[in-house]
Amino acid sequence: MSDHTSETPRQEAAPERSEPSGQAGTSEPTALSKAPLPEPRGAAPEPPKVPAYAQPDGQQHSPNPWQPGKPQASALSRLRPARPAIIQSATLYSVLATAILSALLLGDGLGLNLLIVAVPAALAAFFAAQAAGRRLRPWTAVWAVGGLALLAVPALRDAGWPTFLAIVSAVALGSLALHGSRSWLGVFLGSLGLFSSIADGLAWGGRGVRERMAGSRGRLGVVFRTTAVAAVLLIVFGALFASADAAFADVLGNLIPDVSVGGSPWRLFLFVAGLIGALAAAYTAAAPVRWDGIAVRPGKARGRLEWALPLIVLNLLFAVFIAIQLTVLLGGYDKVMAETDLSYSQYARQGFWQLLWATLLTLLVIALALRWSPRGRGSDRTLVRSVLGVLCLLTLIVVASALRRMDLYVDAYGLTRLRISVAAVELWLGVVLVLITAAGVFGARLLPRAVAASAAVAVLAFGLISPDGLIAEQNVQRYRNDHSIDIDYLGGLSADAVPALDTLPEPLRSCALMDIERSLRDSDDPWYATSWGEARARDILRKRSSNDLAQACNASRTSGGGSDRGGDGDDTYDPYDPY
Repeated sequence: MSDHTSETPRQEAAPERSEPSGQAGTSEPTALSKAPLPEPRGAAPEPPKVPAYAQPDGQQHSPNPWQPGKPQASALSRLRPARPAIIQSATLYSVLATAILSALLLGDGLGLNLLIVAVPAALAAFFAAQAAGRRLRPWTAVWAVGGLALLAVPALRDAGWPTFLAIVSAVALGSLALHGSRSWLGVFLGSLGLFSSIADGLAWGGRGVRERMAGSRGRLGVVFRTTAVAAVLLIVFGALFASADAAFADVLGNLIPDVSVGGSPWRLFLFVAGLIGALAAAYTAAAPVRWDGIAVRPGKARGRLEWALPLIVLNLLFAVFIAIQLTVLLGGYDKVMAETDLSYSQYARQGFWQLLWATLLTLLVIALALRWSPRGRGSDRTLVRSVLGVLCLLTLIVVASALRRMDLYVDAYGLTRLRISVAAVELWLGVVLVLITAAGVFGARLLPRAVAASAAVAVLAFGLISPDGLIAEQNVQRYRNDHSIDIDYLGGLSADAVPALDTLPEPLRSCALMDIERSLRDSDDPWYATSWGEARARDILRKRSSNDLAQACNASRTSGGGSDRGGDGDDTYDPYDPY
């Protein structure tokens, strides 16, 4: 017996003996033979033959920590649906027609040509939407028809400022028609969202052209040759017939755009602009961005006292102001003039601008109040409707007071472009307040689109009433009522003012029409770039030559034409309207 404990010796696994390949009778390897051999103690581990970042673990890991990983999808790509199918031939031809008409017609001015160019662009969007399976919805039709109606303003009116407003509004409505937004943020971004499709639209159109050229098998060559032969025949025989008959040459010259070499860069720019715009519209129609997918978190609801008390105080302030205004509107001007030491015209001028800002700030207060309003129970919603409803009604009375101030203002100083513009804005703000009040009663689901539609209707009405013509009519009527008239200001209006200015007695008529007649004589716009207001003015001014107008005006410069800017009050200059 041994007095010490015996330890079982460690048995080393024998290395597996390799068999020649293909040898018969090779036995299956055991589990022991599959296990890796243990490393001797104290030995350094053998480095792997394949780097860790390249090992086949299902993923490729970059050895460079500064190398960017996989790009994340942008917010715009998450809101836009999948890439649309290849562009259809009808859409492609409509886009090309838009670009060609833009280059030929838009270089001479703005008029009926905008509607002509908008038709193929609208067809391109329609064909793209139809190919993508989109259906025509009622609000889409409203935006589309409204946009085309706004483009009628340049065809009817010669004034540039309502024309600019109408064109901008038409683009915004067209973008809304393509996107179909309904929330506040969706309507705002949807009116500008057409510009987000410019790059994608160009790439989409380029892919469609490349695929068609690759699979055309000579058909594009046939189209190009046919078009070239037809163009040569039209040019040759058109030139022969024009040289043979002067009347035919005159008609042909009025119908065909004058494409000169000097205007080629400008025509090329218009071609590219029309191409890009039509492709962006078509791509948006096929794959619109869903701006309504951007969620705006509501504000934290406040307590009743914290939310309602400031608004109730504001309502009381509005009520006191309106009570004083009613006293003035009911005939208390003499008392107010004595207490304020202001003239009649100064009182009218002083109040309008403050009331305009008060209306704008009230709309901001309503928006913030709705964001933080209590909304937990039915009684909370009733409180919100009651307080904000009273505020809207009181603000409507403030709007009426501001418009009354503007009426007094115009009686004292006459109507100008700035005055009629801000009065139109104040009137539209009153419409918005009415819509907000109606939304509190019937629900606010349609409120964002109703406000956008009211803005478009306001711009359309503003252009159709001919603001320059209305300014001329009001100032001519004031002159007939023994007020002074500013002939220098009226002579700077557009051709829309000619019918009213033509009713002035001489020599005021000649002085007012002299500059307008000169500008019309210097311009030689074709029929598609001439507005109806300009054509009507030419017919009126054709009765007398420019020399007669100049002589009659120059002979009467010293006889007094009422060229001062003042009215019958003490002020001879209006610092709020220097134009």
